[in-house]
Amino acid sequence: MDFWQRYRAIDARDTRFDGQFYTAVRTTGIYCRPSCPARTPKAGNVTFYETSAAAHDAGYRACKRCLPEAVPGTPAWNVRSDIAGRAMRLINDGVINRDGVEGLAARLGYSARQLNRILSHELGAGPLSLARAGRAQTARTLLVSTPMKVADIAFAAGFSSVRQFNETIGEVFAMTPSALRATARHHRSSGVAAQSTTALTLNLPYREPFDPGVFDFLAVRAIPGIEEGSSTSYARTLRLAHGDARFRVDYDAGSPGRPLVLTVGAVDLRDLPPLLSRVRRLLDLDADPVAIDGALGSDPRLSASVAAIAGMRMPGAVDPQELLVRAMIGQQITVAAARTALIQLSAAGSESLVPADGLHRLFPTAEQIAGNGFELLRGPQRRIDSVRAAAAAMASGGLDFGYGDDLPGLESKLLPLSGIGPWTVGYVAMRVIGAPDVFLANDAAVRNGIRALARESDGAAVVPQTRLGPDFRELSPWRSYATMHLWRAAAARAPARTPSTAPNTPQKATP
Repeated sequence: MDFWQRYRAIDARDTRFDGQFYTAVRTTGIYCRPSCPARTPKAGNVTFYETSAAAHDAGYRACKRCLPEAVPGTPAWNVRSDIAGRAMRLINDGVINRDGVEGLAARLGYSARQLNRILSHELGAGPLSLARAGRAQTARTLLVSTPMKVADIAFAAGFSSVRQFNETIGEVFAMTPSALRATARHHRSSGVAAQSTTALTLNLPYREPFDPGVFDFLAVRAIPGIEEGSSTSYARTLRLAHGDARFRVDYDAGSPGRPLVLTVGAVDLRDLPPLLSRVRRLLDLDADPVAIDGALGSDPRLSASVAAIAGMRMPGAVDPQELLVRAMIGQQITVAAARTALIQLSAAGSESLVPADGLHRLFPTAEQIAGNGFELLRGPQRRIDSVRAAAAAMASGGLDFGYGDDLPGLESKLLPLSGIGPWTVGYVAMRVIGAPDVFLANDAAVRNGIRALARESDGAAVVPQTRLGPDFRELSPWRSYATMHLWRAAAARAPARTPSTAPNTPQKATP
């Protein structure tokens, strides 16, 4: 977007752009979200920034009226696969808090000095400033949403000391932590006991519309003891850097604002920022559904589906290594068959240290699968050997991939492995790095979805394909979302089955 496109967005107070850029006003010294209700400033007094960190570094403070930190993140970190986008995904996952700038730079293949120069040029702020802005955002969320002690919030948000926390809150928000907490827009009942530092309840911001079908996608793939889901909720255990964690997300379409409520049942407070980031990635909460639906709805093959299902999300992954194993096991078989195999494999995992509500196990690690977990798998020996080899490579460190990769990087790391082809790489890219422009043309369910959409309504003839590419190239860079619509259409047209056997999984055309 150029300057005037952004200026028109703030003049219209368009909420779609909240979190995608920030408006700084020189005459007031503050920065706002695009939808800020304050009077639109003169164009000559406005500077736009890609990130809140850039506005902080330029000397601006957050608006107390529109709370620019309380917005969804930008979808740009998935759309752009350059160093800046990859770095932001890793920063949001807490890499700087764990490994410092040197660790972040090493993961991206640059020196710390080079990375600082790249990010300062592309985003207006260096890695430390970007991480600091993320900590401030997490701290604000905890201050206004929970009764946690201020000291606990400081360390949960990633600050190294309470003093550093107080200074940052003062610089960013021009308020003390206590004053910021007093701005909470809801009143917590005085009769509610204070929660422990590992049990939290937060509202997750997102851009509307939101299609809860992502919960169905996760629910039919849920592994008992590790996950559970319904059409409006999802819960699971997972392993994070400092210990085991457990969370649950509930969607209430009938309540004002249609909230998504995250309940963190247990987590080491040092792992809270990456947990929040991974849950947001899992549910694709930083997507721009209006832009995506606008593009997909222009294609006659998808227009009816987009009109019926607004705001479809692309499910992500809370553990990249786990997702690769699940993708390899799920190739060329139904969701039900893959789920059965994964239930068997889950016996190789360890018991969670924070069990509750029927969630008591952790998905097996790569080491556990390579050690003896593969013996629990049934089916073609070639597939079992491929899973074992991939697990051994991940366990040894020979295969290292994750949120900081791009599609070419995933291809170079995964394709040389036995049993992994373009379908698997594309599926992993969609769910791990949120790649928005993957189209699995040889996928059986995708082909079934195309036919199902072409024959829907009153049995009309197939939509003419003249001038429309079979790979949906006209919809770039949103073809991953087109794939989701086609999978949904294929599942809807499938014969009625019991919940344990429906719908069909995405499939590869060849092994």
